[in-house]
Amino acid sequence: MNRHWLMKSEPDEASIDHLAQAPQQTLPWTGVRNYQARNFMRDAMRAGDGVLFYHSSCPQPGIAGLAQVVGDVRPDPTQFDAESPYFDPKSSRDAPRWLLRDVQLLRKTRLLSLAEMRAAPTLASLQVLQRGNRLSITPVTPAEWQAVLALLDA
Repeated sequence: MNRHWLMKSEPDEASIDHLAQAPQQTLPWTGVRNYQARNFMRDAMRAGDGVLFYHSSCPQPGIAGLAQVVGDVRPDPTQFDAESPYFDPKSSRDAPRWLLRDVQLLRKTRLLSLAEMRAAPTLASLQVLQRGNRLSITPVTPAEWQAVLALLDA
């Protein structure tokens, strides 16, 4: 059974357009430095899972496209790069702390804004809309996934 996820990215770093222009329209989801989000990638995500690609920390936050998880979980190389803002000096190649998943574009969509999502009763439980939610990766229920698709296609 495939699961669904909302994955946040700052468009300056990795936007839906970057994903569309990447080789095989696939990007490694680097830079996750939260243990709960890492654990979702490690323990729950599987190839084929659906992704709501969400632009965050920008003037117009919202869902900008649909993607899917491809491949297996693997160490995030940015944790070993001293020049990277995601460098972690406590992580070792023998016991990496941080992992990544590859994400592949399914389709770019119109921007489903945060305000539009907040106005949709069918999305009231969506984790990204909850006060205090700061996770970059959150699970999406099948009902929430269908509600987002319906709003995008409306």
